[in-house]
Amino acid sequence: MGEQAVTGAGGAPAPEKTPDATGDDAAAAGTGSAPTGGPASAGMTADGRPAAPADVSGAGMSADAAPGAPTGGAPAGPATRTADITAGPGGVMTDEAGVVTGELTLRTEHADGTVRLRVQYKDADEWYAVTGGSAPLADPAALDAVHTIAVGLLNRPEG
Repeated sequence: MGEQAVTGAGGAPAPEKTPDATGDDAAAAGTGSAPTGGPASAGMTADGRPAAPADVSGAGMSADAAPGAPTGGAPAGPATRTADITAGPGGVMTDEAGVVTGELTLRTEHADGTVRLRVQYKDADEWYAVTGGSAPLADPAALDAVHTIAVGLLNRPEG
């Protein structure tokens, strides 16, 4: 392989002619870097200005956000999705009532970092927890996908 030019601060050739593996040269130069002590941007900009923090909603990430800081995603608190389904042969196993069959309503809930599946007989008042239907879900934006999968698995109108 050929040689690569190694530059220091301001585009000048680096005096040691080896890559600065620690980043000390760039940090000492103070050009375009993020404030010290805080998170640094993972991106670069063409105009040389530091990149602004970026919200990456739906991916469960926010670049340059402090841990635990709101990221501008869905509002906090419980969120739910519902759909009418027909249980397949063998029904849907629940913690409280055992197997439920026939025309049901499925509710997918997200609260406190957990997704839970519940069912009720269509137009009834009482909800039952689906056995094994609870899992950690950090990103509330994924609730729609989880609900769609649950409906696909439990809705069996053809038997």
